[in-house]
Amino acid sequence: MTKPRRSRRKPLDPARRAAFDVLRAVSERDAYANLVLPTLLRERGITGRDAAFATELAYGACRTRGILDAVIASAAGREPERINPVLLDLLRLGAYQLLRTRVDAHAAVSTTVEQAAIEFDSARAGFVNGVLRTISARDEQSWLEELAPSADSDPVGHLAFMHAHPRWVAQAFADALGRDAGELEALLAADNERPVVHLAARPGVLTAAELAEAVDGTVGRYSPYAVYLAGGDPGALDPVRDGAALVQDEGSQLVARALALAPVDGDAGRWLDLCAGPGGKTALLAALVAHASSGKTTAAESGGRVIAIEPNARRADLVEQNTRGLPVEVLRVDGRDPGLEPQFDRVLVDAPCTGLGALRRRPEARWRRQPADVPPLGRLQRELLASAIRLTRPGGVVLYATCSPHLSETVGVVADALRRHPVTALDTRPLFDGVDRLGDGPHVQLWPHRHGTDAMFAAAFKVG
Repeated sequence: MTKPRRSRRKPLDPARRAAFDVLRAVSERDAYANLVLPTLLRERGITGRDAAFATELAYGACRTRGILDAVIASAAGREPERINPVLLDLLRLGAYQLLRTRVDAHAAVSTTVEQAAIEFDSARAGFVNGVLRTISARDEQSWLEELAPSADSDPVGHLAFMHAHPRWVAQAFADALGRDAGELEALLAADNERPVVHLAARPGVLTAAELAEAVDGTVGRYSPYAVYLAGGDPGALDPVRDGAALVQDEGSQLVARALALAPVDGDAGRWLDLCAGPGGKTALLAALVAHASSGKTTAAESGGRVIAIEPNARRADLVEQNTRGLPVEVLRVDGRDPGLEPQFDRVLVDAPCTGLGALRRRPEARWRRQPADVPPLGRLQRELLASAIRLTRPGGVVLYATCSPHLSETVGVVADALRRHPVTALDTRPLFDGVDRLGDGPHVQLWPHRHGTDAMFAAAFKVG
């Protein structure tokens, strides 16, 4: 008698598998989704619509994890911490499809359940099936209305939940917006939009107009070097491969340009980037120095160069790669005590920070950061800024910048420097000429919802 054949389980298709593997890498290894996914797609030959689907699933599930976990917890009757981590990532993958995509509900459920059976057994596949079917019985808006904090009793918490942000992050944004806190919802929504890729044309090599024509892009709004790309892989573009352009947010371009524009008492072209990795701002500064030298302008008449400090070996390698052919010397030392003489005309301190201003580019970062991260970073920022001030000659300028609007990382650090060191605050707004809605000064805060850039903060000081 012939034995009945066991049904064969069908594994996830390549797009869903890639997205699932990204979720596992983020959960297991604290990996960065925007670094893991492109590698997986390239290695597995996933292109076109499948690549777009994998990207939507991976980045979307990472970005909306707070919402997904709340819905899963309600449907499962248990907290996410009590669910096996592999099952939880499968549930996130399935729940995202049900709540945020047009994928057929049966396909979203069945593909996830099949994979759960492959990874585990029929019992846990049944658990996944039950949870996802409960989720699929209602649309996302219904779940949000049930699970979100009250808009009346906790308006910040309500907006944070509805826009998939931790409450503490939304509160930090509201605090930084100050009297413009009514813009919080627009800011949170902007954080969830897919950011436009920005390129920077290398000064003296290409103009923004020439770069835009070469890559079928659009000249940027604010930076004279900025070009916006409609899509595609920027790393495959000839100007990027040849070093005539680099991928760089327009806000970062404006910060580097602001340092070059700051008024100093004489400039021998001795510039310092105290926190250089991975080298984007260093490259732009060095290109400005080189361009000035070729024109024999006052800024670098004696042959300017940029000293770039980066203690992390991998990031220092990136600085060298990104500045190849430019007048840059990379030092692999601690910026708090680099052993340099106080001789610099211009010093940039783009300090390590929480990165809350670039959450739209790093989908998992909002859930990875915690309030406890802020105080130690604040100490490091104050120490680096103090070092920058010591290294700057009298009459020189220091520009302090962070990719975070958190007040403890921005105006708090600035106030400490003004109190402790022989510096004077400069009105930084004229250094961002052409940029609207910069506030009351003297510092500058850029915003994704206002300017289409990362939320870069910048404050300039005159030393001595």
